Amino acid sequence: MKNREVLKSSPIGIFDSGVGGLTVFNEIRKALPHEDLIYLGDTARVPYGSKSSDVIKRYSRQNAEFLLSKAVGMIVVACNTASAVSVQYLRDLFPDIPVVGVIDPVVEYIKELSVNNVAVLGTNTTIESGAYQKALLRYRDFNIFSQPCPLFVPLVEEGLFNEPITIMAIDMYLRDLKEAGMDAVILGCTHYPMLKKQIGKYFGQRTLVFDTAYHTALKVSELRKADGRQSENIKGKAVFYVTDSVSSFKKTAEMFLGYDISNIHHI
Repeated sequence: MKNREVLKSSPIGIFDSGVGGLTVFNEIRKALPHEDLIYLGDTARVPYGSKSSDVIKRYSRQNAEFLLSKAVGMIVVACNTASAVSVQYLRDLFPDIPVVGVIDPVVEYIKELSVNNVAVLGTNTTIESGAYQKALLRYRDFNIFSQPCPLFVPLVEEGLFNEPITIMAIDMYLRDLKEAGMDAVILGCTHYPMLKKQIGKYFGQRTLVFDTAYHTALKVSELRKADGRQSENIKGKAVFYVTDSVSSFKKTAEMFLGYDISNIHHI
């Protein structure tokens, strides 16, 4: 068992079902540029959004065990679907390691705002789990509107951010929400921040659009600093592991991150 001093100096482990969690990775890198990060993309078993809860828990446990074998001191579940069903499960399995999901950080922020009508966008499994709804309603009686947007993921992975087909999909999924008048929209899938600008433009300036990746990174940073982690003058290293094609991951990852990456390994 690791002691606290070892944990706070260990790398941060991040896992996702594929490449979407790179939006979380990117925000953590911005917030904590001197930390070593280990990213696991379970690209051979993507998507998680159509899997059962039991299967997602099993995959999440296997992902966490792999990261722990790399001596990480924190696990970030950079997947909304896995966060919806697995975060508490992982905390119970590994009580000595901080486990951070992508749902609670943004909900904890929104609860302090003067908003009433809140839309949650996500995969089918995330929406059906009711995880965001339950988390929000712990604090007060928000009017919650839930909308699965399954086409957003393949559109993002194809890099079709501003194409007519993407604008059509946004309108198809979000037209009723726009007409109902949303105060806030939660991008409840780690792919969706890649469409934040387009979704924000669609709803207009009166609607707040929340990026779960950004708020998750703030939470990770807060926890590291609470542990007395001190910034160093050296840039943190990043290592990437994938369960399927390295070349395919590299291509999509560089599109997500906006820069070239290396140190990618197949497991």
